[in-house]
Amino acid sequence: MLKLWDSIQAAYLRIIEPVVAYLVRRRVNPNVITTIGTACTIAAAVIYGAGHISIAGWVLGLTAIFDVLDGLVARRTGQETTFGAFYDSTLDRISDGAVLAGLTVFYSTDSARHSVPMVGVCLGAIIGTFLTSYTRARAQALGIDAKVGLIQRAERVVLLSAPQAFFGLAFDGLVLKAIVILLAVTSWVTAVQRIAFVHRATTVRVPARPASPPHPAEGTPAPVHARSPR
Repeated sequence: MLKLWDSIQAAYLRIIEPVVAYLVRRRVNPNVITTIGTACTIAAAVIYGAGHISIAGWVLGLTAIFDVLDGLVARRTGQETTFGAFYDSTLDRISDGAVLAGLTVFYSTDSARHSVPMVGVCLGAIIGTFLTSYTRARAQALGIDAKVGLIQRAERVVLLSAPQAFFGLAFDGLVLKAIVILLAVTSWVTAVQRIAFVHRATTVRVPARPASPPHPAEGTPAPVHARSPR
């Protein structure tokens, strides 16, 4: 499965290479690319909220290219900065929250598919998604790379775009429900996995103390030890 995912990523990078090369030649600021990508994701979230699930999936899937472009352009043009990394991470959280908020609005307002349980699942997915990002960021602040768990951001974007683009509300919306539930569950599992990983990495294992030597028997002179230097 990992080899398949790596092959897909490699093919995707080859496809977008001409776009990357053009932006590098123009020396486009990576922060501008990040901002445009976030604006497109918010647009997809609004489309989700309006109930146009398939269109939103295509918009989100196509504009996910900006998530890759900003990093590649930053590295190739030597424009990598600490603020750029912070800005990209911050806007990623806005994008994640916006898409799930759009789905929350859809399930709370669509007359045909109004579902209180699914609103709850969407809210749980929002919290779980933020937890997966927060736990890794907090671990990195402690000097620990907690890149573990069932789902990373790239997989979340794929789950929130590709199935919706191809299936929309097919099968009475069961595909969409399944994806949102899957995203919520895997996000929470990933958060727990990262918490456990950091716990293992930070727990100090105190070695067992050696047993004290037996006291000399009564009437037996104790051995003389050299005085340790002070």
